[in-house]
Amino acid sequence: MNVLDLSHVLGENIPAYPGTQPPRVTDVCTIDGNGFAEKLLHIYSHTGTHVDVPAHMLAGSATLDVLEPGRFIGRGCLVDISGIRRGRVEIADLEEHRERIAGSEFVLLASGWARRWGDPSYYTGYPVLSPAAARWLADFGLKGVGVDMISVDEMDSPGMDIHKIFLAEGMVIVENLTGLERLAGRDFVFSCLPLKIAGGDGSPVRAVAIL
Repeated sequence: MNVLDLSHVLGENIPAYPGTQPPRVTDVCTIDGNGFAEKLLHIYSHTGTHVDVPAHMLAGSATLDVLEPGRFIGRGCLVDISGIRRGRVEIADLEEHRERIAGSEFVLLASGWARRWGDPSYYTGYPVLSPAAARWLADFGLKGVGVDMISVDEMDSPGMDIHKIFLAEGMVIVENLTGLERLAGRDFVFSCLPLKIAGGDGSPVRAVAIL
């Protein structure tokens, strides 16, 4: 079995969504001092490579603890959007991938933006789906969509429309993926299992592709 890691390392110096704090990691116990090591984590639920579930944006909707683990694993399909320079991804850009998308449960959009991780440019200028393109994808009955960017919406989006289109369909959204270009032309199963947090709206994940 060949497993590719699609996750950024989670640490104190990682990029955080504007308005939130990066994680803090404290060594509360050490092997030298206590005979065992243990860390205290202070972390927002949407930090690093993470999953959004419907409760993130929609009141009264599904939380992490009620979603079955199978909702976070499924056949994957890579769609390369790195050549799109106009800012919006339209249905016409996705149409050629229709057959592969129809046979998949997760669509991963590879923009190449992960190469900017740690640089201020990571937060701006990345391509996003138009509302029409998002609805087109949602109509396939997918389990989820993943991106190698900070968000599926533009940074200054007032209504987070793309999030809500997907989440209203019961889909999950995985953001801040990395290394997606390694999946080009390959068949894979995508996994983004989160922590089972009571009432959870999202969680950091160890996203992987199983070839």
